[in-house]
Amino acid sequence: ASKSPTVKKLTVSIQEHMAIDVCPGPIRPIRQISAYFPRLSPPSPGGGASAAVASSLLSPLMAGASGGGGAPLAADTSIETDSCDSDDGTSLGALEFSLLYRRHTSSLHCTILRAKGLKPMDFDGLADPYVKLHLLPGACKANKLKTRTVHNCLNPAWNETLTYWGITEEDMHRKTLRISVCDEDRLAPNELIGEVRVALRRVQPDQLKRYSVCLEHPPPLPSPTTMSAALRGISCYLREWETEQQRSQEERGRLLEGLCVGIVRCAHLAAMDVNGFSDPYVKIYLKPDLHKASKHKTGIMKKTLNPEFNEEFFYEISLSELSGKTLEVTVWDYDLGKSNDFIGGVSLSCQSQGEPLRHWLDCLKNKGNRVERWHTLTNKLPGSTC
Repeated sequence: ASKSPTVKKLTVSIQEHMAIDVCPGPIRPIRQISAYFPRLSPPSPGGGASAAVASSLLSPLMAGASGGGGAPLAADTSIETDSCDSDDGTSLGALEFSLLYRRHTSSLHCTILRAKGLKPMDFDGLADPYVKLHLLPGACKANKLKTRTVHNCLNPAWNETLTYWGITEEDMHRKTLRISVCDEDRLAPNELIGEVRVALRRVQPDQLKRYSVCLEHPPPLPSPTTMSAALRGISCYLREWETEQQRSQEERGRLLEGLCVGIVRCAHLAAMDVNGFSDPYVKIYLKPDLHKASKHKTGIMKKTLNPEFNEEFFYEISLSELSGKTLEVTVWDYDLGKSNDFIGGVSLSCQSQGEPLRHWLDCLKNKGNRVERWHTLTNKLPGSTC
């Protein structure tokens, strides 16, 4: 009887896996494949040393989850970083910036700090970079902000703060900030080096948030009208995109409402100094004032009882809110080296009486018009009677 040939079976102890990130956006290779596919050596009969080798081959992710060894490092929540190991990030560079949204002033402050390792755009191997900002959707020249240009540099430092005014909390929930790094060319159109997009809903009010991220190529524009069957899974996103586009097209601008208080002049003030004069100035408050940000003060007029100020102060407030506010106007005598003396004051609101009440109601009825009145100062602080 003939013997059948012996077939030797080949075994593979370590198998390499490749994976890609399939989320929307630029396709990037995973930074550490072993973090998702741990490589384990087959146990040997000896145990001991082989077990130690096997445990050392565990991925960092698995080792941190197992509880052995050191504790995992805590992430720094104040600085948002992004890995630049991909080909996209390495070729374009990285950008450092910070965002701060101030709720009581409805302002968004973007501080552009620096960029590192930018892609050379000129024949000399350098670039002339600058940064420009747009609010999406609805990017246009009206919401474009721009830094200065740093010439012949691949690691520019700007340290400039660009501010958007009139940004509501609704804008913070639905808007996206696009930060583009461009190369300036004198004889040709400027070129885009790379960009970063930040969803403003991730920025907490009155909290500074710093970013250090890689620049990316701009994503392809979505086309809701010609999407294929393969895009039906993201139809919800596209419908939201179309709604934002329509809303941005309908918006033609914004109007800032507010109260403009003009301090014109005073006459026949009380003399508070030994020389028979005063050094008067005026303070105004719009109360209630939770943030203590409504205080304004005029300049000081030396040695006069009939000062002329001609100064104006603006409060950003709607007409409906103004009806529940109280404007307090006080006149003081400035004294060097000791407490200032109170000369007199007046309070204007819907709870006032006489001429202050009529002046306040005339202001509320005549929106956009200038209404001037003389007021008699009393020797009581306006807030003392409330």
